[in-house]
Amino acid sequence: MYLRCLKIVALGVLLSSGLFACEREERRFTEDPAASQGPNPIALSALQPGTTTGAQESPYEYNAYAIAQGKQLFEWFNCSGCHAQGGGAIGPALMDAQWIYGDQPQNIFSTIVEGRPNGMPSFRGRIPTQQVWQLVAYVRSLSGQVSKDAAPSRSDHLFMKKSEQSTHELTPSDSSPPAPQ
Repeated sequence: MYLRCLKIVALGVLLSSGLFACEREERRFTEDPAASQGPNPIALSALQPGTTTGAQESPYEYNAYAIAQGKQLFEWFNCSGCHAQGGGAIGPALMDAQWIYGDQPQNIFSTIVEGRPNGMPSFRGRIPTQQVWQLVAYVRSLSGQVSKDAAPSRSDHLFMKKSEQSTHELTPSDSSPPAPQ
């Protein structure tokens, strides 16, 4: 009898703890394509080396799932081919404090969508807006610019590098001279 009562109390505690458990984040596995895709007219960017755009916050800056998705997209779109896991090779390093076109989320978004001269291709119309923002969040995590509790703590496969969560926060600076007036 005592054992049966103990089981019922334990089951009650388990069920009540499930009802009051905290929710860390909302995982939206899919987005409404109509909402994330706008018209894609060809446009030239006013962004030049040494300038920044108005700060627009990334919708995925504090979302661990979206940053992990950005990490997968970074591999799938072969960003590592030029940026070498963020350390820089053909393309610039993404793990340091020197950013040619600015470190703000909108600047990184523009770089991915519009491309840059001398190598960075434009992904306009090839990557949905939602995935571009996930890439932006991951790229910012490489230099420690996202919250430590949102940055991915480990890779899904073996790599011989430190996780993004252990990266010290850097204060990016422009590496090029200001644009001529």
